[in-house]
Amino acid sequence: MNPSVSVIIPVYNEAGVINGTVRHIRSMPQGRDAEIIVADGHPEETSLAVIDDPAVIRIASVKGRGCQMNAGARKASGAILLFLHADTRLPLGGLNRVISVMARDSGCVGGAFCLRIDNRRGIFRLIEAATNRRARLTRVPYGDQAIFVRRDYFHEAGGYREIPLLEDVDFMRCVRRRGDRIVLLPEAVETSSRRWDRDGILFTTLRNRVIMILYYLGVSPGRLARLYM
Repeated sequence: MNPSVSVIIPVYNEAGVINGTVRHIRSMPQGRDAEIIVADGHPEETSLAVIDDPAVIRIASVKGRGCQMNAGARKASGAILLFLHADTRLPLGGLNRVISVMARDSGCVGGAFCLRIDNRRGIFRLIEAATNRRARLTRVPYGDQAIFVRRDYFHEAGGYREIPLLEDVDFMRCVRRRGDRIVLLPEAVETSSRRWDRDGILFTTLRNRVIMILYYLGVSPGRLARLYM
């Protein structure tokens, strides 16, 4: 029997995009009946208020992706949890692909997709290539690559640490330290270029690299979060 997937979407001020993200999931094979959970970290629940799909499970949460994704995971009933950013689109057939690979390979605890950025400028092809190569070499994908993991394993491993930054990297490093195996799918999710557009390509790229270097050198996510603002 194929495992089922729960799609968990952490949001904060995403009222302008959340319905498009939900509709995209629903349009996919396996998406019509998929369990979709939206966890809103805004105190006024502004993103939850605009959701027009009555089947979406709405959760109010403390702000912070780690907190929000853990809250969604506690409500999920799927055998596989897929954590999706609100500005990211899965590839066509992405849910089927996750279900297929996880059903076929019982020794795999989770994985992620490759990354594509929704912008035609050539510099983004370099950023994509660097991100995907780093993920292949380190086996530590980023959250905007749509990380998926078996639900039982996620809870047994303790879920995401509820830290202000890099909860995705922290969790995948935990998986690697435990010696467990993930799969990096060749299909790509497509994420918005909005943070590069807003803050500038050079600044955003350099800031992200500096944050990662400092994190690996042991600087706490709490201190690093101040660099990300």
